[in-house]
Amino acid sequence: MTPRRRDPRYRYGPWRGGPDPLTPPYDVRRALDAIGDRVLSGENVREALRDLLRRGLPDENGRRTGLDSLRARAERMRKETSRRGRLDGAVTRARAQLDQALASEREELSLRDGDEARFAEAQLDALPRSTSAAVQELSEYRWASKEAEQIYRQILDGLRSDVIDQQFNGMRNALQGLGPDADPQQRAAAMAAMNEMLDDLNSLLDKHARNQDTPEDFEQFMAKHGQMFPDDPQNVDELIDSLARQAAAAERLMNALSPQQREELQGLMQQALGDAGLAAKMGQLTDNLRALRPGEAWGQGRGEGRRMKGQGELGYGDAAGALQELADLDDLIDQLSQDHAGATLDDIDVETVERSLGAGAAADVQALQELERELERQGWLTRADGALTLSPKALRRLGQSALRQVFAHLGSGRRGEHDIRDAGAAGEATGASRRWEFGDEQPIDVVRSLRNAVHRQAAAGNRGGIQLLAEDFEVVETERRASAAVALCVDLSFSMISEGRWGPMKETALALAHLVATRFPQDALQIVGFGRYASKLTVEQLAGIEPDYVQGTNLQHALSIAGRHLRRHPDAEPVVLVVTDGEPTAHLEPDGTAYFDYPPTQTTISLTVAEVDALTRYGAAINVFMLGENEGLRRFVDAIARRNGGRIFTPGLENLGEYVVSDYLKSRRGRK
Repeated sequence: MTPRRRDPRYRYGPWRGGPDPLTPPYDVRRALDAIGDRVLSGENVREALRDLLRRGLPDENGRRTGLDSLRARAERMRKETSRRGRLDGAVTRARAQLDQALASEREELSLRDGDEARFAEAQLDALPRSTSAAVQELSEYRWASKEAEQIYRQILDGLRSDVIDQQFNGMRNALQGLGPDADPQQRAAAMAAMNEMLDDLNSLLDKHARNQDTPEDFEQFMAKHGQMFPDDPQNVDELIDSLARQAAAAERLMNALSPQQREELQGLMQQALGDAGLAAKMGQLTDNLRALRPGEAWGQGRGEGRRMKGQGELGYGDAAGALQELADLDDLIDQLSQDHAGATLDDIDVETVERSLGAGAAADVQALQELERELERQGWLTRADGALTLSPKALRRLGQSALRQVFAHLGSGRRGEHDIRDAGAAGEATGASRRWEFGDEQPIDVVRSLRNAVHRQAAAGNRGGIQLLAEDFEVVETERRASAAVALCVDLSFSMISEGRWGPMKETALALAHLVATRFPQDALQIVGFGRYASKLTVEQLAGIEPDYVQGTNLQHALSIAGRHLRRHPDAEPVVLVVTDGEPTAHLEPDGTAYFDYPPTQTTISLTVAEVDALTRYGAAINVFMLGENEGLRRFVDAIARRNGGRIFTPGLENLGEYVVSDYLKSRRGRK
C-alpha cells in the first residue's frame, strides 16, 4: 500500500506564540508623534528627540526604559562600588602576614637557647618599619619556624598571583602553580610558562606595532598559549584591547594610593615579580600596550582613593577592578547624559553598557540607537548642516493626526462644501459620466470605457481582443467646488508661549493645512505668523519655529500680508482667520521698522483698523479666535466685528482646532 503523502501546503495565520518576534522594539511612528508634540509645544527637533530618548517609550507592558533610567542605574552602581572598601588592602594584608610570620618566628626562638637564637631575635628587632623593606631584608633570613617561613613566602607568592591574574584576567584559574598554595615544582613550571608567554606576547605586539604581523602569527600564539587567556580573544586587536584595559586599571590603582602606600606596594611588587624574572617583561608589556592604545586612561586615578569607602580591605585585583568599574561608570554616565554639543547615541559604548549594567541594558541602548537611526532612514527627520528638522512626510502625519482629532469632535457630517452643479475637475464624483473630449482633466471611467469598446467590436463582428479607441473613452463627472483664498494669521508673541498656547496654535494650523491639501486642493492657504513683525510661513517653517520671547503683537502687519494674499486670488472666496491672545501692541512705521508700546497707542489701533477696513471693502470677513480673557483684546475684537461683520470665538485650548476648522468649512459656503 502506498503511504499517504502529507499535504505540502502551508497555512498562514496570526502569530499566537506570545509577543510578535518580528515587531521592532520601538514603534517609530509613535516615537514621531511624541517628538511632534514636543516640537509643536515650542521645542526644536533636537531637544524633542533628546527628551524622547531620555524618557524612552513605554513597551507593551508599560515599562519605559530611556537614557535617564539607565543613567540612574549607573549612578546607583557607582555608589555601591565606591563602598566596597579601601584600596590599600594589598599593603595592609602584606603587613598583617608579615606580623603573623614574625610573631610565629619569635615564639619559636623563645623556646631555643643559645647565641644563634638571640642573634636572630636581634635581627627581627632591627627590621625597618616599612613593609616592603622588611620583606626585602628577610629574603636571606634563615627561618627557625617552618610555619613562619610559609607565611612569609605567601606574602610575595600571593601578591605575584594577584598581579598576574589582574593583568591577564582569569589566568590564575587557567594555569596551575600560580596560587599561593602551589608546591615549589608547580610554581617553577608556571613561572617558566609565564616567562615564555611574555616573550612571545611582546614579540607579537612589537610586530603588530610595525604592521608586520599576520593573522597566522596570532593563531600560532593562541595555539601555544591560548589556555592562559580564558576570555578567548578572536584577533590581535581584541587581545590588545583587553590587556591595555587591565594594564591601565593597574596604573590607575597605583596613582590612587597615597605616596607612602604606592611606595610600599611598588617595592613588594618588584620583589614578587623580580624574583620570578617577570618584572622587566611585564614592564615591556605595559610599554607596548601604552604605545598601541594611547587612548586608554593611562596616568589617571590621582585622588580617586578618597572616593573608595567602606570597612573592608580590597586586595590588589579587587582594588584595581573597583577603580576600573568606577572609571567605566563615570564614562558611561557622561555618555548617557548626552550633555555635550553634538552628542548622539552612537557616542555610547554598548560594550561598556553591557559590562557595567548587563546584557538587558545593552539591548535597550541598541534599541534606542536603532530608533534614532530609523527616524532618519525612514524619512521622518532630515539633517542639514547638523540641524534636525521634521520632514514634509512627518508634517503630513502630524497634520493628519491633528485633523483626525478635530473631526473626532466635529462628527462625521460633511460640512461647508458650497457646490456649483456643473461637471468639473475637482470634487466628489456624481455617479454620471460623459464622452471624453480633448483637454478633459477628469478621471477616466474605466468600466464604461471598456464597455463601449466591447459593444463597438461586437457590433462590427470582431471577436478578438479588446482594442480601445479615443471614441470609447468616458470621464467621470464631478461636483466642482468654488475655491477659497484663506489667510490664517497666528499670534507668535511672547504671551502665546508663556500661557501654554503655542502647541494648540501649531496643531490647529497643521490640521487646517492638511485639510486644505487633501480635501480642498483648489484652495490657496497662506499662514501668517505675527509677533513684533509678521511674515509668511510654510507649514515646515511654522512647525519648526521657536519662540523668540520678544514682546509685540503686530496684527496690522499680519492683515496687510493677508490682504496681499487674497488679492492674488481674485476669483476665490476670501477667508481671514485670526488666532490671537492679545490686543495689537505694535505697528509698522513708514520706514518699515516696528514700533511697540503697551498699552497700545492710538496710532497702533488706527493703523490696524485701517487694514481691517481695507479687507472689509474687499469683501473678506475676519473671524477672530480669542484666547484668554484680555479685556483690551475683547474691546478691540468687538470693534472689528462691528466694522467688518466677522465672527468672534472664544474657544478653549482643547478645542481651538475644532473651532478654526469648522469655521473654515462654513466660510467656504459664501461671504460672511
